[in-house]
Amino acid sequence: MVSAEQAYGALEAVKDAGSGRSALELGWIDQVRVDSPRAIFRLNLPGFAQNQRDQLATEARNALLALQGIDDVQIEIGSAPSQGGIGQAGHGQPAERQSIPGVRQIIAVSSGKGGVGKSTVAVNLACALAKGGLKVGLLDADIYGPNAPTMLGVADQTPEVTGSGDTQRIVPIESCGIGMVSMGLLIDDHQPVIWRGPMLNGIIRQFLYQAEWGERDVLVVDLPPGTGDAQLSLAQAVPMAGVVIVTTPQQVSLQDARRGLAMFRQMGIPVLGVVENMSVFIPPDLPDRRYALFGSGGGSQLAGDYDVPLLAQIPMEMPVQEGGDSGRPIVISRSDSPSAAEFLGLAERVLQQVPQPS
Repeated sequence: MVSAEQAYGALEAVKDAGSGRSALELGWIDQVRVDSPRAIFRLNLPGFAQNQRDQLATEARNALLALQGIDDVQIEIGSAPSQGGIGQAGHGQPAERQSIPGVRQIIAVSSGKGGVGKSTVAVNLACALAKGGLKVGLLDADIYGPNAPTMLGVADQTPEVTGSGDTQRIVPIESCGIGMVSMGLLIDDHQPVIWRGPMLNGIIRQFLYQAEWGERDVLVVDLPPGTGDAQLSLAQAVPMAGVVIVTTPQQVSLQDARRGLAMFRQMGIPVLGVVENMSVFIPPDLPDRRYALFGSGGGSQLAGDYDVPLLAQIPMEMPVQEGGDSGRPIVISRSDSPSAAEFLGLAERVLQQVPQPS
């Protein structure tokens, strides 16, 4: 198995074209680690070296792929290094997480797989928190499947963007009492996002640090499903109050949710609890009936296995889907419904789990 030391040794050959100094020495490459057969490192280039990005990334990738046992290289994009180079962060040690000015708490919503209603939970949680009197932002970090603009009724709007490069600023779109930024606001409806990890990491950092969030009590982050670049980027970039794990009752969803939950624990991110979505189906013509279409007890089992709270059991109701398609989340359009009651209760229980800043 390739060690981190061997990976560092291979990367010593990657040099700045101007000074001839090692990119490691300059602090342009750090956080090198090996999870065979994958090697991972972070690329931190100052503005004057951005024209070398592709060359340095290619040289570093080739150097690592030349090691026997490495067949995949993941590159993360960091910020420009401080004066002093590699000694600032140390070999493989993550730099200190940077908070967002004006944002008091950051809460992520994640799922192990797609199709479990994670974005529905994130949007309604944000709206429920806002209904409770908090100033709330929503960062749609699901870059490949940005649904928040449709769910908030602003898919036809474009945010104001000023400046360029490191000075670029994005003004969140305000809707349903919350401010939101999303890749879906910046691309056409039918335009696919075909990006590798470094570009994904870069846009997430832009949404975090170059959006005009202003004063927000809570920033809810809707993560893409799985355990990939977006989750790593967020966990390494900002101090998070915690993460909410969304699952459905069936076993296949639980298996993936366990992986996601374990990943956040491994990275030291507090798991606030589990939300079981699509818990039961409530027919519109028989509101007193409950049908467990996807089984039962899955959310409770997951929460019990990891000793975290079961925060909510969200039923399937037609108004949930209708609200998402019409741009009026159910906590706003049908606040008297069983689903809205669960979302409002979810907001209360999430706040109870989150340490309040002074």
